[in-house]
Amino acid sequence: MQDSPASQAVKALIEGFADAGYIASEAIATTVFLAQQLQRPILVEGPPGVGKTELAKATATFSMLPLVRLQCYEGLDESKALYDWKYSKQLLYSQVLKEQLHDILQGAKGLAESVERLKSFGDIFYSDEFLEPRPLLKALRQKEGAVLLIDEIDKADYEFESLLLEILSDFQVSIPEIGTIQATTKPIVVLTSNNTRDLSDALKRRCLHLYIDFPSRALETRIVQTRVPDIPESLSEQLVAFIQQVRELDLKKAPAVSETLDWARALLLLHATSLSQELVQSTLNVILKFEEDIQLVTPEIRELLKR
Repeated sequence: MQDSPASQAVKALIEGFADAGYIASEAIATTVFLAQQLQRPILVEGPPGVGKTELAKATATFSMLPLVRLQCYEGLDESKALYDWKYSKQLLYSQVLKEQLHDILQGAKGLAESVERLKSFGDIFYSDEFLEPRPLLKALRQKEGAVLLIDEIDKADYEFESLLLEILSDFQVSIPEIGTIQATTKPIVVLTSNNTRDLSDALKRRCLHLYIDFPSRALETRIVQTRVPDIPESLSEQLVAFIQQVRELDLKKAPAVSETLDWARALLLLHATSLSQELVQSTLNVILKFEEDIQLVTPEIRELLKR
């Protein structure tokens, strides 16, 4: 039986992601395919360092679209995320207008006519020429489309989530001074969350949900061999097996895939061919970010290597 067009498209995505250096599971590729077809945002949740942000970057590379990134933080508002006005340019033009004020008002009869003449110039200051687009508006105005990455949405306030609803539902922005700006081409939207707080139901309803957990041993080995191609195969299998066991311990912060890759590159720089107790102990700080975690793992190194 021949594959359906949808399954062929999913396979093409997996291959395209691999060419971009991102090893995607079938579930990840299927979600991206559905998001493209349904024109729905993707909300990607999971522990830090499992490849949520990299998914957006790989999607942009594979789709040959610009990546527009908005890094979220507490207190983020529309002037930083959506748009602002070019106040310095407005000030410069107002100075020019002030110098030309006599010529503009020459011949005006009475206060009412003078005000009407000045009103026509007031609208100019809040036109597209003075608009400063921020990431959200930039993504909507990309003629050929874009990949919009709204990174770590869980760090922003609930008020900012409300600001996003119009954009994620209708791909448009309402600017009081100008009106409604529709997306030229609807962007591919990827929101990431590290689950530091619950997101609103209204935001979740507008998105396809994707949870990326720590990868299996086989998948993580493939990731290492793809991202660090010069590492010996046996060493990549050893270090992944060690990392997988370390994650099972009661750590303050389990090593993520990003730490696995850092460790692989570090071992490559040290010309390592296999793991030893001394080598692991001297490089634990690459994969563990808290001293109490290092103190916890150090006595277990010999036993973990035996396994």
